[in-house]
Parts: sequence; C-alpha cells; structure tokens
Amino acid sequence: MHKLLKNKIAEAIKKLGFSDIEPEVEIPKNESFGDLSSPVAMELAKQLKKPPRKIAEKLVSLIDKTLFENIEIAGAGFINFRFKKDFIFSELETLLNDGERFLTQNIGKGKKIQIEFVSANPTGPLHLGHGRGAALGAALSNILKEAGYNVWTEYYINDAGKQVELLGLSVYVALQKFFGKELPMPEDCYKGEYIHEIAKDLYELYGDSLKDKSFDEIGDFLIDFSYKKILNEIKRDLEDFGVTFDSYLSERKLYHTGEVQRAILKLKELGFIYEKDGALWFRSTEFGDDKDRVVVKSDGTYTYFASDIAYHKNKIERGFDELINIWGADHHGYIPRVKAAVQALGMNASQIKILLVQMVNLLREGKPVQMSKRAGTFVTLREVMDEIGSDTTKFIFLTRKSDSHLEFDIEMAKRQSQENPVYYVQYAHARINSIFDKAGVSPRGFCPQLFNEDELRIIKKLLLYPMIFELSVQMREPHRITFYLQELAGLFHSYYHKYRVISEDDRLTETRLGLCKAIMIVLKHGLRMLGVKAPEKM
Repeated sequence: MHKLLKNKIAEAIKKLGFSDIEPEVEIPKNESFGDLSSPVAMELAKQLKKPPRKIAEKLVSLIDKTLFENIEIAGAGFINFRFKKDFIFSELETLLNDGERFLTQNIGKGKKIQIEFVSANPTGPLHLGHGRGAALGAALSNILKEAGYNVWTEYYINDAGKQVELLGLSVYVALQKFFGKELPMPEDCYKGEYIHEIAKDLYELYGDSLKDKSFDEIGDFLIDFSYKKILNEIKRDLEDFGVTFDSYLSERKLYHTGEVQRAILKLKELGFIYEKDGALWFRSTEFGDDKDRVVVKSDGTYTYFASDIAYHKNKIERGFDELINIWGADHHGYIPRVKAAVQALGMNASQIKILLVQMVNLLREGKPVQMSKRAGTFVTLREVMDEIGSDTTKFIFLTRKSDSHLEFDIEMAKRQSQENPVYYVQYAHARINSIFDKAGVSPRGFCPQLFNEDELRIIKKLLLYPMIFELSVQMREPHRITFYLQELAGLFHSYYHKYRVISEDDRLTETRLGLCKAIMIVLKHGLRMLGVKAPEKM
C-alpha cells in the first residue's frame, strides 16, 4: 500500500520536473486524517521556493486518483490519502493468497552485513543489559535476512588484557580458602558466587597440586580455565535464549596472528602514531575525536583500543558492505575514536553503524533491584529466563527503542493479562487458532460487503505491516514491529469480545474467518522476526 502511494506521488513529482526525490510516506497519528500521509510538499518547498501548501495543491492535481476515496491537504502542506474500499479489499485478498510473501520485499539484494553483538567480557555471567543486546541483535539479524540481506553474526571475545587477569586473580584468592588460607580480595576484583564455584571446580579437579603456588606460577592457567568456563556458560545461556552466532572471534587470536601489531605499525607508517611519556598515541583528534588516544602503554602493553582497531580492520577486510556494532550505552564515547582509526587506515568509516543499548532496571514488587557485576550483586539473564521464560524476556527487551532506558517489571511479566505485552500478543495468535479448531474449516474467501467499520479498521492495520517491516529494516529498529504487534493484538481482542466470529450465517462466518486468518499470518510473521514463538494453545 505504501509502495504504491510512493509511486503515485513520484509520478506527480516527475511532472513537476524532479526525478531524484523519493517521497516520504507516513502513518498519520490520527486515523481520521486518512490512511497514509506525505510531507513531500515541505521537502519540495526549498527547491521550488514556493509555499508548501501551493506545491501540495499542484501535486494533488497531478496525482492519479483512481485508487483514492479522497486526498486532502492539511496544515502547512501535509497531503492525507484515504484509499477506496475496493482497493483495501483487493490487498486483503492478495495477503490471504500470498501469505508471508505479501509482507516483505527484497530490499537488501544480497548486500553483506555483519552484526557484532553481546560480546560480553568472559568475566562473569550474562546480565540483563547483555540480554537486551542479544534480543536486539538476534531480531535485527532476522529482519535483515528476511529483507534479502546476507547477514553474518559474530561475538567478539575480550579474552586478553587486564579484566581477564583480574578474573584469574579473583579465582586465585577464592581458591586459597580451600587450602585454609584467607587472602584479602583486592578491591577491583570480581566477587559473587560464580567465582567461588570456579574455585571449587579447580579444587575438585586438581586438589593439592595447586596448593602453595603463587599467582605468578599458576595465574595463566587460572585465567584460561576461568574465562573458558564462563564463556561456555555464556554460550549455553544464549542458546537457551534462542540466540546463536555464525562465529566467535577471539581478541587473543588477533594478537597471536600479529594483526594488532600490524594495525598499529600501519598507522605509524601513515604518520598517525607518535610517542609521548614513553607511550604510543594515535592522532585521533585529526579525525574529530576530542583527544588523542594511547594504543601502547609506557610498559609496552597494548590498550583495548589497539585490539579494537585491529578487529575493525579485520572486519572490513572480510568484505562486508556494512558493519553493525551493538554496544552498551556506556561505550558512547568510544565511537569517535574507532571511526577515526578506521578512517586513518584509509577505510570507509561510514560502513560502521553503532547501535547503543541502554541499561535495564529490574523491578521486583515495584522496587528497583540494585546490581553490580564487580561486586557480584546482580541478576543474571539465566535467572530471569528461568523465572519467566525466554519468549517473555526477549519480547519485553524489544518493547522500547534500544537507546531508551528500560524498566523490566518481573511481576508484570508473569501476569496473564493485557498488562503483559507478550502474553497479549501470543494469546491473540492462540485465540485465533482456537477459533479455527472450533470452526473445523479453513476460509476459502470473504464477502467484502459484510465487513463492518471495526473490521475495516483491522484490515487497514494489517496492510500497514509491510511498511512497518520496511521501516524496521531501514532504521535498524526491530522495536517498531513489537509496537505494531501490540496494537494489532489490541484491535483483535476488542473485536473478539464485540463480535461472534462463528455464527449461523455461513457467509459471515467465512468472511470473519478470512479476516482472522490474515491477522494470524501477520502476528506469526512479526513474532518470528522477534525470535518469539507463536503458540497454537495457551
């Protein structure tokens, strides 16, 4: 529907002498304004140097009106369109005949996109912020694949540097308790039950062979054992969450293959590295960063930034057309330096798109739960999944735009009511399935004359899904589908309580079953894009 309208407006624009403008089409905030609207007159006003309303009037006079019931100009120059019912019903028929093929288009045309997400340090279990990033990355991967992109998903393992050393030291201190020693836990070390469990595993496996050993002697072994154990648990949690990756790439590997060293050497050869205070600095200010950045410290060790430079160089060299990084919002200040390094290496920094994921505040009985990974006081993704299920967890993570704060109310997530968004949407699908079980037949068609205004409203909502899906793809925002599904489910549940789908009138029954089938097709597709099941019974 939106594509057809865009084409009609584009034809009118060509008659005005413009061929390079793709008209914008929007969903009106109030359905009384029309089915779709366009601000194209405002877009053209600057070029034509005329008032938008005058341009709108000219465009309306040039637009082919065959499919429209009416076209109105509102405000400063918005053009509102209302489609004829015959066209609406023909689109519904196409949806019923084509099924999910009606809902999407090949936008990507095989373009290669890499999505790197989660990439949590293997120093502790996944928390809710990681879970939110996982839900976003998986849903984004689904919608991009569905839209014809060639998608590769990757988890970058930060298994080098200070944080994994601190993990090893934390486990070392915990291990000494099994040998009757009580060492003070350094302030910046990791705490929590999982550290004790790793130490316990080590003691049970290796016993006294680790006794009376200094950290210098067994530190590397403890680091390896600990981070690999945590990484395996992370992989298991993600798999149970319905999230898998095409590859896991190790930071250590970038060092072992010399990629980090070569990336810094390349920057040095290009004149973007200088020495100061015994350290090596990257001239990131030359590319818009607020200050230059250290890549090699005065003690000769590389910074995290150095390996990140090598990693992004590695990704671009693999031939991806676009790189999507999903990062925690606390990494916001990191964006300019990464793009600066890519640019300095002579690569295209505009290939990189960063999506930021804000914090998740967990609520129990209406009160926030205080969390700190370093202190060991946090709720894990696993705990929440076990309590309310992966579908509910995933859907709630996707009920807000990723860069907005999210309050995750556990009690709300358990309710089987309208207050629980995922239950409300899944129940709509299950309820329709129950209607078909009761009817015992599949709809063969519908009678347009029997549709009432409430049903027409639902049909129009269904026909907006391809536009919502396309916007989700273009904006890289899966939450748009979540919003839409909640609205569609709300319309269906209201309809279900107001009307009988199955009645003594066979033609009316078949018409309403046809509408229910169309709703089911859209609900099922939308839920699948979010990685959430569409249950047949609840």
